[in-house]
Amino acid sequence: MNDSNYIKIYTGDLIIVQRIVSELEKLNIIPVLKDQTDSGLLAIFGTSNSILKQVYVHKDELDKSTPIIESITSQLKD
Repeated sequence: MNDSNYIKIYTGDLIIVQRIVSELEKLNIIPVLKDQTDSGLLAIFGTSNSILKQVYVHKDELDKSTPIIESITSQLKD
């Protein structure tokens, strides 16, 4: 997604990403998800223990998205 109008706002495991997506959609923000799993390694080693996803939002929605990411990630630190 280089040179696009989308900005990466989070990288993490699927469960957290699903929560972020749910909260963003409540604000009518439709994020774009990118899977970071290297499928070539899955064929060799079996299943992946941690499937990382990246969450992107349109740059015009960054200001509305940032508080959601900060809220969710701060709860994870507690």
